[in-house]
Amino acid sequence: MKRPGRTRPGALLLIGILLASLTEAIAGTALVLGRNDIIGDTYATPDEFAWLDIGYTAFKMIGFLTASGLLARFAPRKVIVGATLVMGLACTMAVFSTRLELLVSLRIVQGFAGGTLLVAGQMLIFRAYRRTLQPLLQALFAIGAVVASATLTPALQGWLVDSQSWRWIFLSVVPLALTASGLMLLTDSPTPAKASQRPFDWLGAALSATALLCLTYVLSQGERWDWFEEPRIVCLTLIGSAALLGFLGQQLLTNGRGLLDFSLFSSSDFSFAFIVSFIAGAALFGSAYLIPAFALSVLGFTLTDAGLLLLPSGACFVGALLISAYLMQARRVAPFATVPFGILMIMIAMWMLSGSTSESGSQDMMAAILLRGLGLGFLFLSITLIAFTQLNSRNLAAGIGLFNTGRQLGGLIGVAGLQTLIEHGHAANAVILGTGVTPGTPALIERLTGTTALLMGKGMDTATAGRAAIDLLGRTVSGQSTVIAFDSAFMAVTLLFALAAPMLVAIKIAFARHAKGSAASMHR
Repeated sequence: MKRPGRTRPGALLLIGILLASLTEAIAGTALVLGRNDIIGDTYATPDEFAWLDIGYTAFKMIGFLTASGLLARFAPRKVIVGATLVMGLACTMAVFSTRLELLVSLRIVQGFAGGTLLVAGQMLIFRAYRRTLQPLLQALFAIGAVVASATLTPALQGWLVDSQSWRWIFLSVVPLALTASGLMLLTDSPTPAKASQRPFDWLGAALSATALLCLTYVLSQGERWDWFEEPRIVCLTLIGSAALLGFLGQQLLTNGRGLLDFSLFSSSDFSFAFIVSFIAGAALFGSAYLIPAFALSVLGFTLTDAGLLLLPSGACFVGALLISAYLMQARRVAPFATVPFGILMIMIAMWMLSGSTSESGSQDMMAAILLRGLGLGFLFLSITLIAFTQLNSRNLAAGIGLFNTGRQLGGLIGVAGLQTLIEHGHAANAVILGTGVTPGTPALIERLTGTTALLMGKGMDTATAGRAAIDLLGRTVSGQSTVIAFDSAFMAVTLLFALAAPMLVAIKIAFARHAKGSAASMHR
């Protein structure tokens, strides 16, 4: 097999894969900061707009699971080039459309293409380059696939929405997709061994698609509809759960010839990394949601400022990835060694952010944000190498797809839990704080009198100033309730890791003992 990693085409192939992963990072986060502008241009209700995100996320996970079937039939380079061109075409069409139905369809295509190209790209890196280079190469891939979506693209998109239009977010994908495709077509890549052709598992694909669509809707919209108080949430939960159980049962009956190969879990390293992927996804997506949301809703940041807030942590994220790669590649440090450091840094960062107030600024939050970036960098490369290093070429694509699906589901669960915590916390805090605003108390009278006098000094008449003072007091109570709710959410992420860390250590020890026991029994 030809190893292009030693030649110039090998470098071009890597750059092409990284640019392709960047197209998914930009398209995948397009709605985070461009939401209000897109709603205005499409005249969509919030419920209608939600399908833009639901369609993308669900079909991205469907792409994760079905990519292995495509890669069993076509060369990885053809798959990733095709998916990248489809992504570019779908983004081009999105630039010129304001029809909601068409945009939803394009988001579905973008999601499926994004999931497919990420699996194909990562598998191609594992196949095309020597194993000794994988720590550095996987760190570089993580920069495009993970760091960009978590830190770099929000800054770009915030600036584009503020200075230009949301259409420029999709337009920026087009030259990247064309450049990435061109670079990959100019290079040589390893020719995969001929695999036995088996029928595509259409039943498994249908069941998994049903389950992922239903669960994505429930997790993304459950908080809006007060979860199981709404019949549609109950119905979709039941349908999604039934489809998921049916999918798992059907995959067991296919005995490894379906979408899901359960032999993956015979590797204790993959099993451990798959479990960690849920926690890592919750930390990555949850914190990426919390920090800009706090800046926008509490601190009053502009979209550009909110996007730039996470940008410095991207440098720390990249630095931690490269440091981890150096330790593992040059110093032969075991990948698991950096996992505790990553978890500890994220815990400390979220604990520091839990002390934020309405008077906080970007400088007050920056130390915690930088520490978060370091923690994510030390965590993500480790679990990637733990998961895939020992997998053989037959089930590598399936393992990558399943691992990414776990991370995405963990992120959905994390964001849904944090949204619910903030919403319920705000309501509960407003009630508690409101009990302290008792009519007739000296403190309340003094506050209202002082505010009224201040407003009268600005030119208001007495009656108007009195009403405005009461209104300002209500806003202050509501604002403080929101601050406390966000602080509780930051602390919840800290507690998540505090509870998960000892459990993960226990699971790792159990897997290690099981592996030793299995090895000892084989040598008897």
